[in-house]
Amino acid sequence: MLYKSNQDLPLEIRTRFSEAYQDLYRAAFNSAIHWYGEAPKAHQVALSAVKMQSAMYRSIV
Repeated sequence: MLYKSNQDLPLEIRTRFSEAYQDLYRAAFNSAIHWYGEAPKAHQVALSAVKMQSAMYRSIV
C-alpha cells in the first residue's frame, strides 16, 4: 500500500510529525515498501528516516 498524500498517512503519523516530516515519512515508506514488500518493515524504515533527519537538523541548529 502506497501513500499518495499525507492525508492517507496513519493518524499517529499525521498528529505526531510536522508536514515536512510527514512528507519524508511518506517518501521513505513508499520507497521501502517497494524494496521490502512488508508494511511493518517499511514503517520502521520511514520512522528511522524521520529520526535521522530530525537528529541532523538539531545538530546543525
